[in-house]
Amino acid sequence: MATVEQCRAALGKLAEKMAGDPNAAARVNLDRSLGCHIRDLNVHFHGRLQGGTITGLADGEDPKAQIKLSVGSDDLLALVAGDLNFAGAWAGGRVSVKASFGDLLKLRKLL
Repeated sequence: MATVEQCRAALGKLAEKMAGDPNAAARVNLDRSLGCHIRDLNVHFHGRLQGGTITGLADGEDPKAQIKLSVGSDDLLALVAGDLNFAGAWAGGRVSVKASFGDLLKLRKLL
């Protein structure tokens, strides 16, 4: 099981990757609040998905988040490292995403 600090760092790395992709904003035109629940640690992070990247990443839950991600700590690290395919993890129940149908269609362009 990964630590809270490792998960925080992984989410930060994900935000950096997304910000470094000049095409991300063009592919995904979303401005939504984002919540991430690390299931095995029972820890929450929140931020904003905006301009193709994650901004304002902070500790704590946002119960009104428009996009909610739920994942295990080890799976989060594997996803960010590129060792786990998001679609396969989602299909296998290792990752859960709750969002509107339209947002899900746009999000898949990022993944």
